[in-house]
Amino acid sequence: MISRTTDDYQRMAQSGCVALSEPAFWAGFDRGSARAFHDYFRQLTEYEPKRAAQFQVRHYCWLCINAKEAENVNLSREVIALIPEFLKKPNVLGVGEIGLNKNTANEATIFQEHVDLAMKTDELILIHTPHLEDKYKGTRMIVDMLQNDRRVKPHRVCIDHVEEHTVKVALDGGFWCAMTLYPITKCTPERAVDIIERYGTERIMANSAGDWGRSNPLAVPEFILK
Repeated sequence: MISRTTDDYQRMAQSGCVALSEPAFWAGFDRGSARAFHDYFRQLTEYEPKRAAQFQVRHYCWLCINAKEAENVNLSREVIALIPEFLKKPNVLGVGEIGLNKNTANEATIFQEHVDLAMKTDELILIHTPHLEDKYKGTRMIVDMLQNDRRVKPHRVCIDHVEEHTVKVALDGGFWCAMTLYPITKCTPERAVDIIERYGTERIMANSAGDWGRSNPLAVPEFILK
């Protein structure tokens, strides 16, 4: 929601949305310092809940350095060190959205260090899976890393951005999964309906995408209508 206007909060409220969950994500550009992330975490935990409350919408969030910026290992470790300061904020749900972007070794290292933090602090985990050309391979890598950590309880992990090729991988691992609804990319409301008709509704969520590009915070109401 940091990339959206207050008009979107008003439209969501009018459509019956009572709460939202915002993952830490890419800001449209790579941030150059841990201080920038500290300010971002303050925005997610202090300012954005107040903006949402003006429209009777409850705002929750997740904290991490996202996969797109996790290639910088030194910066990532500085950011991860900041997260515990914010985990007890009342609107923080856990660690996320962590995952992979281009399925690199550095991304995998930082992913596992995020998971370690979540396990040490007993937090929920929200997972970002890569974009379409690397999605199946990246999802498989993520599931393998999670299953290799015996501390991870699958029912406390949500693997986001699943679609037709990856939903079964997540469900077979015992994880929650979520279909991220976009007008074109990732998963449209129509495709999401096909997925739940095939796989059912157990441990599957649908979520609206709202970011810097073409996206629609009202995609969940559209999905419900479909």
